[in-house]
Amino acid sequence: MTVFHLLFVCTGNMYRSPIAERLLPLHLGPAADGFRIGSAGTMARPGTPMSPDSVTMIEGLGGQASGFATRRLSAELIGSADLVLGLAREHREAAVQLLPTALRRCFTLEEFVRLTRERSVVNGPRAAVAQAAVARGRTSPAAPGADDIEDPDGRPLAELRDCAARIDQALRHVAAALTAGQDLLLSG
Repeated sequence: MTVFHLLFVCTGNMYRSPIAERLLPLHLGPAADGFRIGSAGTMARPGTPMSPDSVTMIEGLGGQASGFATRRLSAELIGSADLVLGLAREHREAAVQLLPTALRRCFTLEEFVRLTRERSVVNGPRAAVAQAAVARGRTSPAAPGADDIEDPDGRPLAELRDCAARIDQALRHVAAALTAGQDLLLSG
């Protein structure tokens, strides 16, 4: 089985995208070995640690926060990803601007959830991405801002807690969509 590369994108790579990066493996369970999950920021200062409050959120939800350093979003990172999930529309757009050929594999986190929520995919994560791309072309776009998870930087801790909970909930669906039918594939 080929490793599936997933990249989360936010602005500073200190809050939203590291939370997503570090919580998704929990929801993938044993299937996590088939995934390489990373994150980057459109304005990140490479090598900076994530916010201490993000560490608290990740560990409080059962994730592993150690060993993290921020990265700046690049065409190379996007090019190596099978799926790019921005935490807001601006992040998806930044990825597509850096690498226009990646359009069909760039979504916001909430958009990907919406597009894969009621679709049954049994051919693995790449099929889920392809199906989401097709569904995007057949559905009305969400209202402006509806797919955005607000940046908690500089806001009260309660807002970061809400942000982490929203990300965690979305990741449960992402994991289900990316691993649907995996048992059938492995046993078939």
